[in-house]
Amino acid sequence: MENPFLKFHHFGLAVRRPREAEIYLRHLGYRVGEFVFDPAQNVRLAMCVHDMQPAVEIVSPGQGSGPIDAFVQRHASGIVYHLCYETSDLPSALRVLEEAGLNAICISPPQPAPLFAGQKVSFYNIIGIGLIEVLETVSPKT
Repeated sequence: MENPFLKFHHFGLAVRRPREAEIYLRHLGYRVGEFVFDPAQNVRLAMCVHDMQPAVEIVSPGQGSGPIDAFVQRHASGIVYHLCYETSDLPSALRVLEEAGLNAICISPPQPAPLFAGQKVSFYNIIGIGLIEVLETVSPKT
């Protein structure tokens, strides 16, 4: 069953050293946005976009402990650790996953994200798949 409420947005790349990731992505033709700090997740983030390739979010640890520490410890060279999807209807998107027999465990409930101008993001572990981020977009008023 297709989920009409989820649209692919970006890959999340967890790295210890964001400078190397930035150089690599620029070399591939990506435009790298400004790095922002997200205090709720204690990470530094930059969105990288390309005219013909999927978007990539560079995620690196802040000071002290944070949610990506285990990823960057186990994968010193970096790792794609989440897929992000956007939705304008989070409850329906989660319901369709459940109806498909997928167990989506909430890891982090919706909260404003500095990288996305305060739009809310949440994280879910999809059993058998891995971590997804869901970006709640605002539906245009008609």
